[in-house]
Amino acid sequence: MFKKILIANRGEIAMRVIRTCKEMGISSVAVYSTADKESLHVRFADEAVCIGPPPSKDSYLNMPSIIAAAEITNSDAIHPGYGFLSENAKFSHICAEHKIKFIGASPEMIEAMGDKSTAKLTMKKAGVPVVPGSDGLLKDLDDAGKTARKIGYPVMMKATAGGGGKGMRVIWEEKELEHAWETARMEAAAAFGNNGMYMEKFLEEPRHIEIQVAGDQYGKVCHLSERDCSIQRRHQKLVEETPSPFMTDKLRDAMGKAAIKAAKAVNYEGVGTVEFLVDKHRNFYFMEMNTRIQVEHPITEEVINYDLIAEQIKIAAGIKISGKNYFPQLHAMECRINAEDPANNFRPSPGKILNFHLPGGHGVRVDTHVYAGYVIPPNYDSMIAKLITMAQTREEVIAKMVRALDEFVIEGVKTTIPFHQKLMENPLFRKGHYNTGFLEQEKFI
Repeated sequence: MFKKILIANRGEIAMRVIRTCKEMGISSVAVYSTADKESLHVRFADEAVCIGPPPSKDSYLNMPSIIAAAEITNSDAIHPGYGFLSENAKFSHICAEHKIKFIGASPEMIEAMGDKSTAKLTMKKAGVPVVPGSDGLLKDLDDAGKTARKIGYPVMMKATAGGGGKGMRVIWEEKELEHAWETARMEAAAAFGNNGMYMEKFLEEPRHIEIQVAGDQYGKVCHLSERDCSIQRRHQKLVEETPSPFMTDKLRDAMGKAAIKAAKAVNYEGVGTVEFLVDKHRNFYFMEMNTRIQVEHPITEEVINYDLIAEQIKIAAGIKISGKNYFPQLHAMECRINAEDPANNFRPSPGKILNFHLPGGHGVRVDTHVYAGYVIPPNYDSMIAKLITMAQTREEVIAKMVRALDEFVIEGVKTTIPFHQKLMENPLFRKGHYNTGFLEQEKFI
């Protein structure tokens, strides 16, 4: 087992990893930018190293600084959390060169799943259902037109290096194609330095359902059931729950088997997530694989009583997994609390937290790194907390979430708490009748 783990991340996920390290008897090292020197992860780690100024490129994305921090603290492993360098093949490779264990996927696995066009071809070969679409990247506008006519409108054009909704366009009819082609490529080039595009059939009323998987160094893979992540704004998840109210036993079994096939196709090692789109007829299609821990992992932990961060660390240390598949015994839901103003188009709201009170009680969990007096920097993602509730039934989980949101006090900055309160009272949401377009349809945004 590792003696010391450096956490190459910040905020609540850094705190989350520190807690598990303490429970496992492993020393932890926090890294931080000058903007984060007062963050809780810096206080609670056994050691802390400043790695640069506020911009991510000069700190949390600065590979030489992070490797240097690991070496001067004699860390034998690095946990990258999510975002930043968690799915960076080059960083995984550099860690190996410096004989520091990267607690995540190998460079080969990251590359196989990181490029969405390549990932789709890999899944096709493995027999995992994929959305009908282009064979690889589109060559030009003419190729895009032929492909769209072949699979039938509406279609979705996507950036191969994409994420967060950038470089993505829905095209309902042929006359919209040229403009979508040009604007999506420009956006993708600006965001990712890669304007490669591919095309898929646009699924109407889809749900975004993902399957948590774990694979060890010995070829054994298991799944830990599903999470429904369909409540989204601009392809960014806001609320997640497990089990999905849309799921049936038959669908869960089929999607679990497909996720295991997907992980085995790339000899997956670690904890990861296979993401699917599921149409209104319950046909499911592979979307992508995230080769890291997910923001929403706590709801899976709550319903199966399983520490996914501990599992990540054990797998990286060469410990075998049981290979047993897990299924939800309870129900759990997560609301992402962002420092944003929902009444003003979710505009970021950095600044000083003047008053802060956490909800509590049975079945309530809050993962956060902030406190009264903390100054939220403008340099990073606006998520400041995750509120998780767990109970025997979905109805009880929602009732608990309503109560917990009411107790959650954050003053000094705007947050998404009022948005979540409104969502929890929505009759269709309460019945589980929602899809990825729900917030637009219900005029929440």
